Amino acid sequence: MRYRIVALAVVSVLAMSVPAGATPPRIALADAGPKPPGPTPPPGTTPPPGAPNGEAWAWTQLTSSGTQIRYVSTDTSQTCPVVRYTLGGNRNPHSLHRVSTPTTSQFPTTVCELRVPLTASDAVLEQTSIQAATVHPANRQLPLPRWTSNTRPSKIAVIGDAGCEVPTTGPAQNCANHQTGWPFQRIADSAAGVTQPDLVIHTGDYLYREDPGRENDKAANPGCTTLADRANWDCVIADFFRPAEALLAAAPIALTRGNHEDCNMPHQGGAGGAWFRYLADDLRSNGSCSDYSAPSLIRAGTLTLANVDSAFADPSDTGSTAQRNIYARQFQAVNQAALQTPANDFFVVTHKPLWMVKASGNPPNSAEWVTRVLDAAVAGTALHRLADNVRLVLSGHIHLYQMLDFNSPRPPQLTVGSSGGPLDNGPDDSKVVGQLIGTPPQAVTQSITQEQNPPGGVGVFGYAVLNDNGGTWNLTFHDTAGAVRGKTCALSASKTNKSFACH
Repeated sequence: MRYRIVALAVVSVLAMSVPAGATPPRIALADAGPKPPGPTPPPGTTPPPGAPNGEAWAWTQLTSSGTQIRYVSTDTSQTCPVVRYTLGGNRNPHSLHRVSTPTTSQFPTTVCELRVPLTASDAVLEQTSIQAATVHPANRQLPLPRWTSNTRPSKIAVIGDAGCEVPTTGPAQNCANHQTGWPFQRIADSAAGVTQPDLVIHTGDYLYREDPGRENDKAANPGCTTLADRANWDCVIADFFRPAEALLAAAPIALTRGNHEDCNMPHQGGAGGAWFRYLADDLRSNGSCSDYSAPSLIRAGTLTLANVDSAFADPSDTGSTAQRNIYARQFQAVNQAALQTPANDFFVVTHKPLWMVKASGNPPNSAEWVTRVLDAAVAGTALHRLADNVRLVLSGHIHLYQMLDFNSPRPPQLTVGSSGGPLDNGPDDSKVVGQLIGTPPQAVTQSITQEQNPPGGVGVFGYAVLNDNGGTWNLTFHDTAGAVRGKTCALSASKTNKSFACH
């Protein structure tokens, strides 16, 4: 019932006018039940029972509709499997329902999903219901939340900008070298085995193989080898699912759209279609793409992730008036939802940061604030800021790790974009502290850009971990081996002076 009250509370906010051509934002919340079955395979396309064929991938994703088990398969049967989980002492079978079936050679897949109650446990795909010859994870066990409606995840791993960058021109990463060339698999394995999180948050940018013909790991990815293959299902496997396999088998994941999952940029190969077919909060049967998705609220017990799609946010300026207004309505909706549940902690998760500072190419101005359009949108809300219980902003986009603090009602900004893509130069933290950024301007009181040698140089690959520590959150940065690098920071409990105490 609480979800319905929240949904009604934001309707008036979202009824404001929207510029022509833009999609009106809406808060997506948990629905009352499963979706109807997807399209039925055309007559004659389903072969008779026989030897298993194809490959399947399954994972657990947190969405605004609750916990979902998702399953994607290239087997020709176009059927969905059965999962058994324990609920209330009973262990019964539940059939996944079909969302989409194969359309073009880009997406030769059947997509299935199943909403699972929060109190369920021990979810396993039934072997006899799987038509694919190979299934991932091999043990068919799917991780489920270990928190309740009155608790929250005890350990969260945060990754971002993880794909292997293979542009159409210029330097390409060595996708076959998982030690130093493209370490995402090492990071995912370390996060799974060393950190052992209850929840994984990905801050966006999954699909970087703009021209797979320039890759050096074609033998490992035979379906992702040419320019025509970019952003197809095999490239989604190569860039995300295969390197992240151990991590996806260890914990549920919450996903945020990045600018590489854009709609209309030709050099990105239509990756937005893949996003909406496989990874989005609300999947689409035809893989269609929208520039502006509605913000969604993802419940993780007493923690709420307010997911704002900033894929199209202008990265370096204040954007057009129309774009600022679109994002202002989105942040207004997030604030309205936060005000409905003041006892909950809220994290805003959006790919492009609100207040991140990067290295500038114009010395002596060695630090540059990015994505001002999102800050302007927050300032355009009724509160002119984020709600008090928004404790933290999580982002990626810039390929480094950085935590900015303002010691004010403005929440700290955590940027995690160092999980695989080529690293960016970071700013010299000593030149960031004291800078006035944001609307209204506020001084940066603490800047930790991890880890640079020399200051202002290139950092290290890794990921962040948030630990629930008796009502607060402890933040650490971990390298590719899972080792803690740098300081441990504890988030204050104050809503008027949100800051990290680091030592």
